[in-house]
Amino acid sequence: MCGRYTLKTPAGDLQEELALDDKPELKPRYNIAPSQDVAIVVSGPGRKLEWARWGLIPFWAKDEKIGYKMINARAETLAEKPAYREAVKHRRCLIPADGFYEWRKTTEGKVPVHIRRRGGRAFAFAGLWETWKPKAGGDPVRSCTIVTSGSNALIAPFHDRMPVIVPPARYARWLSAEPLSPDELADLARPYPAEELEAYDVSSLVNSPKNDAPDCVAPVAAGG
Repeated sequence: MCGRYTLKTPAGDLQEELALDDKPELKPRYNIAPSQDVAIVVSGPGRKLEWARWGLIPFWAKDEKIGYKMINARAETLAEKPAYREAVKHRRCLIPADGFYEWRKTTEGKVPVHIRRRGGRAFAFAGLWETWKPKAGGDPVRSCTIVTSGSNALIAPFHDRMPVIVPPARYARWLSAEPLSPDELADLARPYPAEELEAYDVSSLVNSPKNDAPDCVAPVAAGG
């Protein structure tokens, strides 16, 4: 799964990585958590960063609190689940990131681990988005979820799921407003190659979403 991630890449590098029209104005984020507003890229003329709440609220939901349970969506069942089957056809998005966290079980408790691309370059999760309109009135809420797949060999010791990382060559297809075939969806949702990622232990500061500073991603010695 994916319950926390980072986005601290310099604006110019992020613009290049995602082929954005404009240089984004973003502050570094070291511990992005569910229910927070996050940057997304949606289909449309050009590529620009927009904003959505992390935790998808289906358009038919009676209560926005359902979003707390929908921060991740399993790639294998997107076409079947009522919450996702329309979004996966027409409302796919990229969710920029440059790392994410998992927790390693030890005899002394869970240790947070930061996972990133080798070299630290930014990437994009496969995401879905929706717009929910409160029945009692009020402003519409745009929300999103991160698509997950089975784990690769690097992530498997920590969790049996991992976020789907979209290869840059597939950005345009994932962002397309046209539906994906079952074969395309299965191919895009393959686990990212383990050899292209690295993982290292970090401080327990990550355990609280109140902590959002460089210390969250600083390596710590195993057992330290």
